[in-house]
Amino acid sequence: MTTPLKQTRFKIGGMDCASCAAKIDTAVRRLDGVADVSVSVTGASMTVSHGGALPEDKVLQQVARLGYGIVKAEARTAPVSGKTHADHDHHDHEGHEGHDHGRERPARQTAEATHLHSDAEPGQAWWRTRRAALTLTCAAALLAAYGIGHLFPAAERWVFLAALLVGLVPIARRALMAALAGTPFSIEMLMTIAAAGAVMIGATEEAAAVVVLFLIGEMLEGVAAGRARASIQGLADLVPKTALVERAGGTVEVPAESLAVGDVIVVRPGDRIPADGEIVEGSSDIDEAPVTGESIPKRKGIAEGVFAGTISTDGVLKVRVTAAASDNTIARVVRLVEEAQEAKAPTERFIDRFSRSYTPAVLAVGALVALLPPLVAGGDRSEWIYKGLAILLIGCPCALVISTPAAIAAGLATGARRGLLMKGGAVLEGFRRITAVAFDKTGTLTAGKPDVTDIVAYGRDERTVLALSAALEQGSSHPLAVAILAKAQAEKAPVPPALAAKAISGKGVEGSVGGVAVFLGSGQAAAERAVMTEAQRLAIDSLNGQGKTVSVLVADGVVAGLIAMRDEPRPDAAAGIMALKAQGIRAVMLTGDNRRTADAIAASLGIEARAELLPQDKQRIVGELQREGLKVAKVGDGINDAPALAAADIGIAMGGGTDVALETADAAILHGRVMDVARMVRLSRAVMANIGQNITVALGLKAVFLVTTIAGITGLWPAILADTGATVLVTANAMRLLRWRG
Repeated sequence: MTTPLKQTRFKIGGMDCASCAAKIDTAVRRLDGVADVSVSVTGASMTVSHGGALPEDKVLQQVARLGYGIVKAEARTAPVSGKTHADHDHHDHEGHEGHDHGRERPARQTAEATHLHSDAEPGQAWWRTRRAALTLTCAAALLAAYGIGHLFPAAERWVFLAALLVGLVPIARRALMAALAGTPFSIEMLMTIAAAGAVMIGATEEAAAVVVLFLIGEMLEGVAAGRARASIQGLADLVPKTALVERAGGTVEVPAESLAVGDVIVVRPGDRIPADGEIVEGSSDIDEAPVTGESIPKRKGIAEGVFAGTISTDGVLKVRVTAAASDNTIARVVRLVEEAQEAKAPTERFIDRFSRSYTPAVLAVGALVALLPPLVAGGDRSEWIYKGLAILLIGCPCALVISTPAAIAAGLATGARRGLLMKGGAVLEGFRRITAVAFDKTGTLTAGKPDVTDIVAYGRDERTVLALSAALEQGSSHPLAVAILAKAQAEKAPVPPALAAKAISGKGVEGSVGGVAVFLGSGQAAAERAVMTEAQRLAIDSLNGQGKTVSVLVADGVVAGLIAMRDEPRPDAAAGIMALKAQGIRAVMLTGDNRRTADAIAASLGIEARAELLPQDKQRIVGELQREGLKVAKVGDGINDAPALAAADIGIAMGGGTDVALETADAAILHGRVMDVARMVRLSRAVMANIGQNITVALGLKAVFLVTTIAGITGLWPAILADTGATVLVTANAMRLLRWRG
């Protein structure tokens, strides 16, 4: 039995790089009662897992002391052992007693919460933050120092020292606080040592300029990180702020976040739909492009579901709300992406471990460069100390540690905007290694409901056969009856009333339509009521051989026609399978359906089939594929495929935004497109290629400037540009993934 862990979530202001996240993580882990900490730079959030009561004031104080803004966001409960094979958490999003999901409680303000990284408000424009104010003040002080030094040369050293202190004091204070909280080798510490050393060897002017460049680089990092956050916030902003609700015979405008399940809202032409719901009156073309990316609107009418954030283009709708604002499709997507960004990928964890050794190593190399040449070779002490200080700045790990999480966060965000949900960097990274995909049939490769595929008429036209059949099926909820009625509606066939209609158990339905005695049922039952010709029997056998269910219409004792139905493949299923094969990925269909139907569907899609399987058989076959050396993704509906989903390297739920589709598997295809499996693989490969580019840029620039610094070609200015420039470059490169189209 697992011990329940409580999870408290905080929003963090001013955290724009992986070094920031590492400092916060280390500081909070040191507090008593904290079991685990997960920090997301792109989500600007921190989740603290704890067994008993969390000392919230200490958490708030610890983070604020480091110089970051912090507010409490939400609390969750999760089991200690609630990890899946893909190493992510399954959180319980319900029943947080005494907590308002829609609001954030301001943290207790402390004197320490006014440092370099602190922002007055979450989401504040970058030019209005304290960081921007400090950068501008420091730059102005440097310019003033140049002017005063030109007019009064004797005071030059002192005015540059004053300009340096404007920016260095907040940096040094943060370095001290980070060291006390368990992170002695922070970029602020390296910066402080380099600036202080430069002053000691008389390079005060250069030290002041380097501090300004450092602050500008930090500010640019904040702008780049803000773009990634804006991508997810843009998804949340698709939902309108207000809604028209039916109340007491009229409509009242209310905040969309106050909508409750069961409310009936009115959506006018051109309006965005403010909640997930079901249409109860009216019909309209629904533009789902903002949510699904589909360019062609879908016609939807009574009893059909709609997503929050989509647009009613040409009709007035009344929609019954089926999910509260905190639990609509978009809100759940945003929540899942934020949580996913907190789950580190294997590459990211490796880079984190590497950077913890890398930074002290840089400090050691800088010290050796500064001390050994003067001692061993009699070099100029000031010159080699200067070079050692420059190496400290070159070696700052910011660009390296941001290279992976920035790309993964951008990949997760761009995938979510296209309905490709992946629960964490480990899942996103894992998709590139997939070599086989096992699909469920019903509801995954197929639509999950039968459609009329063939109408064969004998002695009457097809329209009459359809009309008589639909007349008998009126009022029935049986899937085959629904398919016949839907076909009649699509073909605009008249549906006359049926008298004395009744179902005959196990055989079919009979009644009188326009004075004609009519029966609709299985071929065997129809043969008891009418004589079948050999041609008719062959036609039924042929349709059955294609995996279709055949209903026979008998009118006045004579076979009048055949109606064949089958759960047809999704429109993009064949193209989706072909796209996987083009990437060298094997595709196989696992189904509990009969062999004949499975083979017919598989033949039309170009996929190998395994039929008549129980859930444990599907799990067994996934294991067999893995033992062949394949990395297997299993795609299913998240319920009857649960054993196979769990056994696969990556489990993918296919579903239209349901709780099951979003909560059970490692990944979810929100909009039911088979092609999206191949898109997930392509996205993973694009992200990993981007990470490779980022690491090359980060380490390559450092290597070049390391050589040029030791050779005496470059100094402190280029050194800090090598660090902040590389950080901005890798972040900007990662942000290119936000424009990925798949």
